[in-house]
Amino acid sequence: MAQENHFGKGVIIGFLTGGALGAALALLYAPKTGRELRDEIKSKKDEYLDEAEKYLADAKDKAIDLINDGKKRSESLIKDAKSKSDELIKDAEKVLSDARSKTEEFVKTGKAKAEEKTGQIKTAVKAGVDAYKETKKS
Repeated sequence: MAQENHFGKGVIIGFLTGGALGAALALLYAPKTGRELRDEIKSKKDEYLDEAEKYLADAKDKAIDLINDGKKRSESLIKDAKSKSDELIKDAEKVLSDARSKTEEFVKTGKAKAEEKTGQIKTAVKAGVDAYKETKKS
């Protein structure tokens, strides 16, 4: 897009310059009196200055439009990026929360199983000690 703007700008400047040179050469080679020639040069000069001012005003307006468009696009991109980062943060917090709750559940389940196994082992050890004592008495 930037190349198109430079190309268009170059073409317009080329036309203006070519037109000015062509008009100047036509005036110089035309069979006119000096006064007529000066008047016509002055008229053409004013005409080309007006065209150049119009071109510069249009270029300024286009530049302002491009700058405003760029600002709007960058604001939109920033807004989208912020929105997406907020979503990612929420998703990460949910994953972390889910992981914590699952970990707590596993720890509770593990503790309960360990306590159960500890109780079974104690019962088995006590039964073994009691059995040993019974066999010793007999």
